[in-house]
Amino acid sequence: MHDLHILQDGGYKDAGLVKLKLTCPLATFPLEILALGDTLEQLDLSGTGLSSLPADIGSALPHLKIAFFSNCKFTVFPKELAACPALEMVAFRSNGMEDIPEDAFPPRLRWLILTDNRVSALSASIGQCARLQKCMLAGNRLRNLPDEMAQCTKLALLRLSANRIETLPSWLFSLPELAFLSFASNLCVSSLAVNGTGTKMALGLAEIAWDDLEVQHTLGRGASGVISQGLWKQSPDYAEEVAIKVFHGALTSDGTPADEMAACLAAGAHESLITISGRIHGHPEGEVGIVMQLIPPYYAVLGQPPSLESCTRDCFPGEASLSATEALAMLTGIAGAAAHLHARGIAHGDLYAHNILASADDAHAMLGDFGAATIYKGRDYEMEKLEVLAFAHLVDDLLDILKADDEAEGAAELRQGLQDLQARCAVRHVEARPTFDEIVEELEGMAGWRGMMRIPTIPN
Repeated sequence: MHDLHILQDGGYKDAGLVKLKLTCPLATFPLEILALGDTLEQLDLSGTGLSSLPADIGSALPHLKIAFFSNCKFTVFPKELAACPALEMVAFRSNGMEDIPEDAFPPRLRWLILTDNRVSALSASIGQCARLQKCMLAGNRLRNLPDEMAQCTKLALLRLSANRIETLPSWLFSLPELAFLSFASNLCVSSLAVNGTGTKMALGLAEIAWDDLEVQHTLGRGASGVISQGLWKQSPDYAEEVAIKVFHGALTSDGTPADEMAACLAAGAHESLITISGRIHGHPEGEVGIVMQLIPPYYAVLGQPPSLESCTRDCFPGEASLSATEALAMLTGIAGAAAHLHARGIAHGDLYAHNILASADDAHAMLGDFGAATIYKGRDYEMEKLEVLAFAHLVDDLLDILKADDEAEGAAELRQGLQDLQARCAVRHVEARPTFDEIVEELEGMAGWRGMMRIPTIPN
């Protein structure tokens, strides 16, 4: 964080700043920032209340790559950014933005964040953003997508939840690199209203009173809520250790907490999904939540979220490593979980290593975080095969962290088998990709597990 007064006094002019962040209220854009153009690559003015940019920002800041203007007052996307020759990432979350003029996007745009605004239409010129990989549009007023967007063939992640979209365009399911898609809470998906709660429940789940829960300590906080360890007191003599998630807020970058909870409850049971015991009622503040199995502490997150540079691909620490047999077992479980979800008409939307908890000792993995999940109408193989590409990225990531000195019997053959499967899952022609059922069969065949017993799917 930097000081406005030091900036205005010229204190940063010769400091070689690469990043600048101001958080104080700003009536106008501080022109002293333009004097930092020789080195400035990242500018963060989020929360300052700005509503306009200087006309010469592009020529003055030729090296600017990242610009954050979230929680400001830009009701119109500033066309001035189109003149920024190096700008790749732009964020205008929660601005009350309504209009996007034609030709307003910077030419090298890779990552666009317009979450939680009032945008009713994207400009057709978005089709000129040939490098666009990540597009965050949840919580707007979009009714459709411009056909020109079909030219964004590098697009890998698209968030459309909580809009007013009536029909998803057919070209969306032919984009060769699209792997992470969410579109819950749109007119194009069926209503989830069940029992007057807006939540679709799977069979066998309990209604759990808040008074029967004892919250002990926080395990984690996310955009959609807080997860705590606690006890579910099922009788005077018995209490089960559980995880308790209480949802809050109206919107995340992926979608709404209500949609996340609905997908969790509709997912049903599978050995590679975190088990949901039931839905909470009677919270003193009217919040909603779920009770889940408590994951043992020796399970760890399999990967780290994408960085600003990697954009749509996960990151892994240098010490991360798995044997070929461990990777195969984990991938088999996750593919099985994905097959199970799509059989129930659920797209996870965020099938990443950073949403997987894994135990190397058990060679077991569990898929979590349904924040980007969509319950869609019936089983849709187009939707499923988009997510198969996400699985291909996961296979690729685990191949990268396989132990180079793995001399176990069959390790080389397993590595080659996974490489071949990854290539088939990643073909650019979406229809040519295998289904998750076919992927599971092939993975089980690699391990000699063909015909193994799995938990049956509970019908809707």
